[in-house]
Amino acid sequence: MNTTLSPAGRTDGILRPHAEDPQRQVADLPSPCVQAHAANLMVLGDGALGCVWFGGTMEGRSDISVHFSRLAPGASGWSDPVLLSHDPDRSEQNPVLFPAPDGTLWLLHTAQTSGHQDTAFVRCRVSHDHGLSWGPVRTLFDAPGTFVRQPVQVQPDGAWLVPVFRCRTQPGLAWDGSLDDAAVMRSTDQGRSWQTLAVPDSLGCVHMNIVPSADGRRLLAFYRSRWADHVYRSTSDDGGLSWQPPQPTGLPNNNSSIQAIRLRDGRLAMIFNASSAADARERRVSLYDELDDAPDDASAAMPPAAAPGRRAFWGAPRAPLTLALSNDDGLSWPHQRHLETGDGYCMTNNSADRQNREYSYPSIRQSDDGALHLAYTVFRQHIRHARVMPDWIVAGAAR
Repeated sequence: MNTTLSPAGRTDGILRPHAEDPQRQVADLPSPCVQAHAANLMVLGDGALGCVWFGGTMEGRSDISVHFSRLAPGASGWSDPVLLSHDPDRSEQNPVLFPAPDGTLWLLHTAQTSGHQDTAFVRCRVSHDHGLSWGPVRTLFDAPGTFVRQPVQVQPDGAWLVPVFRCRTQPGLAWDGSLDDAAVMRSTDQGRSWQTLAVPDSLGCVHMNIVPSADGRRLLAFYRSRWADHVYRSTSDDGGLSWQPPQPTGLPNNNSSIQAIRLRDGRLAMIFNASSAADARERRVSLYDELDDAPDDASAAMPPAAAPGRRAFWGAPRAPLTLALSNDDGLSWPHQRHLETGDGYCMTNNSADRQNREYSYPSIRQSDDGALHLAYTVFRQHIRHARVMPDWIVAGAAR
């Protein structure tokens, strides 16, 4: 059992007031694994809060599997985590929960060989009792290199939109993210068949996060940047069938995940790392450079024409972890407040020796009482759940 302590003092999954901030509640979810990362939250059909993440010894290894825990309505603590995947040959990552309109709960996640994200495909399972039991595992998207991270968007016409990113490589080069781009998988028959819709000029834009505009007339999308420069934004005026090319926003990005939601009061809320490559003191070759089969930087020995023109940036600090609010569909973010601070050291994924110090891969949901629920990685050792009200951001925003 992980023994790292939270501000509340324990890793028992109990939601308690933060020791230094009574307006914030915090729970550290117990983890049966050395490493825990990439949490996603969802409000389930029975009112529970569900959290999924991947755990094992190190991202990319074949012992990485999906874990799931529930915070039942009225409960003060999270349930013990249960294992939802276990492929002995693949690293199963980036789980997403999807409460479908018919009352079923879907789990989507990736499965790859070692650190080769270009080998990934997407699997799914379905629950008919809000995650208490699950059906068999099956492949949902079989195109090699397909990755998920963000929630499914259901349109007024019933179409399902699953944002994906496509991990690509060039001959002789290992995957490092430099050729990734964005697309949307669209289904009009409840997931039985899918249409692929590419996002134009989206090279380097991944983790596409779709939210409706304030007036409901179009869709917005926000992206993580492989270049570790900015959060990017694009729009669709036809229900996600076509997209404008992503453009940089005023928010920084460090080539790590973000997530945004539309609040009940009409504002947008986003959680992200307020850092970028400009804050980095070092640079990693790739995300998986510690795995046993990780090659050296292959492009260094190749003709310049063979390597990507721009390389993904790895190693920018994964801290602070920041909440922001927007009143204009994400064109500006005047209210921002740090949820966690630190140096965000992420030049290693090593959890066994506790060398990593990132606060990252955040997820955000809003419950019926208006509260914001956040889940995120703490030093790649466990997942933390925090609860605040939206005005907590405004009350402590930097002036």
